[in-house]
Amino acid sequence: MAAFSLYCIYLTLFDRGLPEVRLTRFLAMIILIGFLNYPVKKGHVRVNYIPWYDVVLMIAGAAPFLYFGHNAQKILLTSYSVISKDPFMLAIAIVAILVLIELCRRCVGLPILFVVGALLIYTFANVRFGKVIYDLFYTTNGVMNTPINVCQKYIVVFIIFGAFLERTSISAFFIDLANCVAGSSVGGPAKVAVISSALCGMVSGSSVGNTVTTGSVTIPMMVKTGYKPDFAGAVEAAASTGGQIMPPIMGAAAFLMAEYTGVPYSRIAVLAILPAVLYFVGIYIAVHLEAKKLGLKGLDKDTLPKFNYLVRKLYLLTPLVVLVILVSNGTRTMQSSAAIAILVTIIVGLFNSDNRISISKIIDALEAGGKGTITVASACSMAGIVAGCI
Repeated sequence: MAAFSLYCIYLTLFDRGLPEVRLTRFLAMIILIGFLNYPVKKGHVRVNYIPWYDVVLMIAGAAPFLYFGHNAQKILLTSYSVISKDPFMLAIAIVAILVLIELCRRCVGLPILFVVGALLIYTFANVRFGKVIYDLFYTTNGVMNTPINVCQKYIVVFIIFGAFLERTSISAFFIDLANCVAGSSVGGPAKVAVISSALCGMVSGSSVGNTVTTGSVTIPMMVKTGYKPDFAGAVEAAASTGGQIMPPIMGAAAFLMAEYTGVPYSRIAVLAILPAVLYFVGIYIAVHLEAKKLGLKGLDKDTLPKFNYLVRKLYLLTPLVVLVILVSNGTRTMQSSAAIAILVTIIVGLFNSDNRISISKIIDALEAGGKGTITVASACSMAGIVAGCI
């Protein structure tokens, strides 16, 4: 997983080859690591054991992409005749698409597949079968459409950056900061959940990652204060979802918007500030009113982080400041800005005496970044199929 993340950083920074070569290798690796991480159903796992059918799917799904990437020049020259005259080329394309769909089912879920399935049925009913398969697999109008290209080019390195921020206690610093600001007020823990989710959302761009990072701390605090468990979970889920629209690091959709519209990502991030703030203010007000209704108090001030301690830790924000400066002034590309921010994060981590960065933490961050890429890449490949069908 760590090696995959390093390879992705190399791809996004230095590889200028054909998209058909670059993206096929990327998707082949996504399939390999995807079936290593996601079982056929939740809970269907044994330690150090992979079912034989997962091994078959890994090989059967990755091999067509690697074969295409290795023979890309030749295949592109033959155009549609590559499958109209060769059943083997048609077969491997079908297998690769089906395996990608299965991986998406495992790590993303069924809703997106219902959309894909409906569009595929409609497309097959109106366009000849071979033409559809050719466009979806052998061109950049299908699986390798703009979404997966944006994922490989920009999103992956930002996912890895977010993983490094978590491993260097910057996310924990945000939770402490939120506790210091709102922990002692009426219904404090729920307000902490909202503020910390907003702050962590600035660096994660992921609703799931945001929930896992802050929810493990804030949900038990809310329940202990007197909130109902379902309300505590709802507050955390709603607040963490805003992480996708909170600049400077937003969700995959923001990168796609920049690619499709031609509007610079930095401009989209600036325009997202107001709606993101309004979103979190709305949740904050709802939480405050619920706390007033239930008569809930805040946390004891003696148990909260001291402001003087947090001021001494402000240097932890350096990677985020560097990223914002690089992205906003346009001197560097998005991906190189994120790569520089990762290096700054490692350097800052060396000075954090409470949780100093180490080789094992760097490998752990790379591993987490690689795993976080699987879900986004799978969803983006399905989005490519949707675009291809249209």
